Amino acid sequence: MKPLPPLLSALALAAGLLTALPAHAVGGLVDVNVIDRDSGATLPVYRHQGEWWIAGRPGARYAIEVRNAAPGRVLGVMAVDGVNVISGDTASWEQTGYVLARRQTAQITGWRKSDAEVAAFHFTALPQSYAARTGRPDHVGVIGVAVFREKAVPPPPPIAPRPWPRDGRFGGGAPAASADAAGPAAESAARQRAPASPQLGTGHGAREASYTRHTTFERRSAQPDEVITLRYDSRENLIALGIIPPDARRRPDAFPDAPSARYVPDPPAWR
Repeated sequence: MKPLPPLLSALALAAGLLTALPAHAVGGLVDVNVIDRDSGATLPVYRHQGEWWIAGRPGARYAIEVRNAAPGRVLGVMAVDGVNVISGDTASWEQTGYVLARRQTAQITGWRKSDAEVAAFHFTALPQSYAARTGRPDHVGVIGVAVFREKAVPPPPPIAPRPWPRDGRFGGGAPAASADAAGPAAESAARQRAPASPQLGTGHGAREASYTRHTTFERRSAQPDEVITLRYDSRENLIALGIIPPDARRRPDAFPDAPSARYVPDPPAWR
């Protein structure tokens, strides 16, 4: 029988290459994806200096896809460019949000205008963004989801809250829990690089049907159990900032929809 080490070495190398690829979903209690609605693609998520980034395509409509991975209902207070996507107020944790049942997946496709309509999210230049047009350009380029667990009956034992900022605003994001979080010097150095194209924001697009209904939800804590922050800009700007490697530029592919090699996935975890 021929020795197996060459095969094992090849698999180990392939695994090492796969870990360098960008992720898609971000989060713990919920999984957050951003979907390009015009192409149908799930946008890759890049980790850079303690932050998650996605590359938007100017003019493309997009959706924020949220999947509840918690064992019970959760409330997601959602903000785009520092603005609550339901009320249009400058975003804060105590505001209204969307309630997801266990294992429910929802796509948030726009700024809510009524129980039956939204104005579509789409990537646009910063001056044309909804936040900038309403006099709030300071936090353009960030998507936030503050996740709250539901209060149980009887209530569970108290859990020490995380040290979130007192004002509870999305603008600066929650304190980074990751060991590779960027310091002020690293952030300043990255931002000193000139952008390759105008910075992206999120526009207030055409109205479209999107139905919702009202429900009640009592939060387990006044502070969120998890805060997910995704920053975004154009692909050209992310390459210029060093977030996407230069060799990751798009190249023509003769078979763009060809299936990739896969192995047997793990079964869903017991809940």
